[in-house]
Amino acid sequence: MGKKPNPVYEDITILDVAAEGKSVAKIGDLVVFVPYAVPGDVVDLALVRKKKKFAEAKVLKFKQFSKQRCEAVCRHYGICGGCKWQILPYEEQIRYKQQQVMDQLTRIGKIPLPECQPILGSKSTLRYRNKLEYTFSDKSWLTTEQMQLPPEERPGSALGFHIPGCFDKVLHIETCYLQDALSDEIRNTLHQYCQDHHLSYFNLRSQEGLMRNLIVRISATTGEVMVIVAFHEQSEAIEPLMAFLAGRFPQITSLMYVVNPKCNDTLFDQDIKVYKGTDHIFETMENLRFKIGPKSFYQTNSLQAYELYKVVREFAGLTGKELVYDLYTGTGTIANFVASKAAKVVGIEYVPEAIEDAKINASLNALDNTLFYAGDMKDVLTDSFVGQHGRPDVIITDPPRAGMHEDVIGVILNAAPQRIVYVSCNPATQARDLALLDSAYRVERIQPVDMFPHTQHVENVVLLQRK
Repeated sequence: MGKKPNPVYEDITILDVAAEGKSVAKIGDLVVFVPYAVPGDVVDLALVRKKKKFAEAKVLKFKQFSKQRCEAVCRHYGICGGCKWQILPYEEQIRYKQQQVMDQLTRIGKIPLPECQPILGSKSTLRYRNKLEYTFSDKSWLTTEQMQLPPEERPGSALGFHIPGCFDKVLHIETCYLQDALSDEIRNTLHQYCQDHHLSYFNLRSQEGLMRNLIVRISATTGEVMVIVAFHEQSEAIEPLMAFLAGRFPQITSLMYVVNPKCNDTLFDQDIKVYKGTDHIFETMENLRFKIGPKSFYQTNSLQAYELYKVVREFAGLTGKELVYDLYTGTGTIANFVASKAAKVVGIEYVPEAIEDAKINASLNALDNTLFYAGDMKDVLTDSFVGQHGRPDVIITDPPRAGMHEDVIGVILNAAPQRIVYVSCNPATQARDLALLDSAYRVERIQPVDMFPHTQHVENVVLLQRK
């Protein structure tokens, strides 16, 4: 017997925006999540997955386009899997983001909330990222048009982004509007060089091939450029390729390469070699300089990160006398940013390399009132740690998407700071944590910040005051 066809429903109106960049419709009482559609679209849908309380569907046909809809800028839209909200005007994107923040804080947190401050939109909605990572693959994802070509004319290799759900397939990218156009030029020129010199691209299944990854970082504030080429194995082809890049792009200030023979692409444990220039670039923020190495984390939207950190600093209400704890400090960007307004800042972070970056940046900016500690937050931030370093007046916390561990929340409650500034990239887990803090703290202010235009992601800053 053949596979049963997916159920089809005609003339369904898209009602709202949902999580993960999808929209939502209803078929009877069934909630249906739909990608690549916007509220107001009238569509024919085919269900692709059905659960008890919801279903997922794909659009078979657009019967009527929403008045809210606009044209996607990128030719790869709908295939690459990124920038899913390109078809919404930007003012609508940020309206929905603010709505999602408040929906999640209200629905999950179930605590008293003040009115939300208007979301801070990004001045740049295109080419705002300072870092992109590309993958070489000998298995190119073929678009519908490419599938119509004779087999010998179809592209075999690609330099671009992984297709969602296909770990071994990569979509070849010609133009990406997320980063400065120089990134496109470097990527396309390198791809052509590899084609001209018959250099093999990596095969993720067989773990063979020379060319593996390309990382481009372009500082939004200094204009410095870092390029890292990752190879899978040692080869005589590496030297001429790196020499070609150095000669063709003199604007690269930090040109590096790495030979990564592992089964995964992570480079934190690899020896990255400098081919030309320095092993770092800088970003600046007010009078501060932040050194960024090949393994450093830095917010990928540099200019909007400044707006985010200004909100954090304002919410912290520093007068120069406060002891501040900065939890999940990363490379210490927030800690160093607020240090000049505090008596002392203590930063804690899980990744030891990030803590080394934080110390370097503090030294670079002549900050002598910061201390940084590496370790698991729930193991480092203990009552004895608080006893040793002092009871904080302000705690700033910027946890990963999973939010804070209950043990960490317990220590925060015991430490009893006057104010908590909670920065989150996931309002759902933030809402859960706010409910746990509600016994001793009330939410005073809420400020969403859009760091990633054309995506569903949003940062949210909450100020909590001790009751």
